[in-house]
Amino acid sequence: MALAAGSIWAALALTAVAPAHAKDIYAHEKETIGTGQQLYDGVLTPNLTANTLRNVDRLFPTRTIVPSTDPKAFQPAERQLKQVKFTVNDRPYDLFDFLAVDRVSGMIILKDGKVAFETYQLGNTSNTRWTSMSIAKSITSTLIGVALKDGYIKSLDEPVTKYVPRLKDSAYEGATIRDVLMMSSGVKWSETYTDPNSDRRHLLKAQESQQRDAAMDVMAKLPRAVEPGTKFNYSTGETQVAGEILYGAIKRPLSDYLSEKIWKPYGMEAEARWWLDSPDGLEISGSGLSATLRDFARFGQFYLDNGVINGKSILPDGWMQEASTPKVLKGGTKLDYGYMWWIALTDQARADKAFMARGIFGQFIYIDPKERVIIAMTSAASKPQNLQLLPPQAFFDAVVDALK
Repeated sequence: MALAAGSIWAALALTAVAPAHAKDIYAHEKETIGTGQQLYDGVLTPNLTANTLRNVDRLFPTRTIVPSTDPKAFQPAERQLKQVKFTVNDRPYDLFDFLAVDRVSGMIILKDGKVAFETYQLGNTSNTRWTSMSIAKSITSTLIGVALKDGYIKSLDEPVTKYVPRLKDSAYEGATIRDVLMMSSGVKWSETYTDPNSDRRHLLKAQESQQRDAAMDVMAKLPRAVEPGTKFNYSTGETQVAGEILYGAIKRPLSDYLSEKIWKPYGMEAEARWWLDSPDGLEISGSGLSATLRDFARFGQFYLDNGVINGKSILPDGWMQEASTPKVLKGGTKLDYGYMWWIALTDQARADKAFMARGIFGQFIYIDPKERVIIAMTSAASKPQNLQLLPPQAFFDAVVDALK
């Protein structure tokens, strides 16, 4: 049951049920959870935060992403990672400090596609579904790349309004798909999670309403701030627009497309769930995708391998390089951002051209192309804004060093 909060979140948490075709009882399905508003306000106890993050499909209706009938098996790496040491502000820390201090609920580290380390904490197991938060943004952008390869989208320089007519005569008029992928549409947006009056929370309220067009109603009313392509402004709303673009191109649910193109053929082992904006509606493409940690790690490996499945890439030529390297805006401003992927910023990581998908509360898929290391990590931080006391990048660099 959910904590009472006097909102639709509580009602949805109480009434949501698993899909009729679900084969197995989910081990966490009877845990007490908080509401979405409490989660975003950062007012849940540590245990309730963990319970809620592994049960977010009880907060809203979801669509199932069907896995493979022949899962891709993981092999153990020849060299297992047993310890990692690093320093922060001249103080020494190790692997166990990082797991404890940053409230890591699970971590898998792959080296050359093989498991060098795997752990589950805070009551999680390998079968636990955990919400990816904004990792979903990177998955959505990848699906846009797949749709480009499939011919559903002709060019990233096509206008947003070609695929989302609802946004005609809005501030998105004149913005391109590429602008949206770079979070540079020029549309004004506030992403402050804990501010009830922010645009992000307005989008959350639209999601609460469970009306199919509510999210695009929010986006269509936003004002223009600058010319498209001239300024970066991180926006979950922008990713919802990306989801509408994808849906307008492929004309079917994003979950079905993800299952058909990646989840089944690449060998994901467990079904995933994706929040919907309304019953049987559109996926919330900027967050709300829950999957097992092993399948998040598989997605990272899929991306590192340039989207190759059965010997053939399902992504456009050069997509991984294009999407995961720093972009340049009109006027020459350089970004530490790709197509909804973050660029790692330390000297070591930049030399390796490392990049990551990351989500609030401490979710990561970290990819180091040079050393062929994947770090998939889920966490239950106390607040949305990634308030990890030990910087994950310092730990990631130390892991890569240890596996060289």
